[in-house]
Amino acid sequence: MAQFQQTFDAEQHEPRQAMDVIPDGDYAVIIEASDWKQTKKQDGAYLEMTLQVIDGPMKGRKLWDRLNLSNPNAQAVEIAQQTLSAICHAVGVMKVSDSAQLHNLPLLAKVKVKQGERGPMNEIKGYKKLSGGGVVGTVAPAPAASAPAAPAVAPWLQKKAG
Repeated sequence: MAQFQQTFDAEQHEPRQAMDVIPDGDYAVIIEASDWKQTKKQDGAYLEMTLQVIDGPMKGRKLWDRLNLSNPNAQAVEIAQQTLSAICHAVGVMKVSDSAQLHNLPLLAKVKVKQGERGPMNEIKGYKKLSGGGVVGTVAPAPAASAPAAPAVAPWLQKKAG
C-alpha cells in the first residue's frame, strides 16, 4: 500500500492513451538524448539514442536506436560504425568526440515495424538528410577485407571505462 500525500483527482487530468508503433516510413527526427550503456554480458558498450519525431502526425513520438560501438562481434561494431557515419553525414557533423554534438540536429529516420518478443516494435533501418536524397548508408556490413579491425574499446569509451 502507498499512501498519497494528497488526494489525486483523475478528473483533473486527461487519461494517457496506449501508444501503438509508428507506421513504416521516413520521419523527421532529432536525437534528443544519448548515453553509453554496458551490454548485458558486460563485454562491451553501446550508444543508446533517444530520438523524437519533430513533424507530421507522429510529432512528439519517441524512437530509440542502439549502436554497438564496442562489442566482441566485429560485424556488430561495423554495422554500428556505418550507422553512426550515416547519422553524421545526415546532420553534417563529420568528426564526433561526444554524442551530444549530434543532438537537436534534424534528419530523417527510416522506420520499420518488426515483430518483437512482446509484440510489434519499431526499428530504425537507416538515416538520411532531411532535405531528401537516398538513405545515407545502410546497415549491411562492408566486406571483411576492407573493414577496419574493431578496437577492443572504442577510443571515446576509454575515458568512460577507466
